[in-house]
Amino acid sequence: MIAAGLAIASARSQIADYLSTLISVYVVLIFLYILSSLFFSFGGRVPYNRALNAVLEFLRSVCEPFLGLFRRFIPPLGPLDLSPIVAILALEIVGRLIVNAIAG
Repeated sequence: MIAAGLAIASARSQIADYLSTLISVYVVLIFLYILSSLFFSFGGRVPYNRALNAVLEFLRSVCEPFLGLFRRFIPPLGPLDLSPIVAILALEIVGRLIVNAIAG
């Protein structure tokens, strides 16, 4: 009986750790997307580079749907876009709540 309880607690802990890591990786991807957007908005670009284009397309397809949710409600202030900051904060807060609920 005690061994079953420990196994369940261990599984919950592993799931919580996995979800926490997944959230951290997604935040890093959002940061990379923001940095690449800034770099290319200032004119930095390697023309006709397939590997770079593939990475940029991956970042765009992974990050833009989530950031688009926040861009609907938070308009850009001139050249400054605050929606990624709000999106990361919301992801961290909601993610921590869910991780803590799973971990118990």
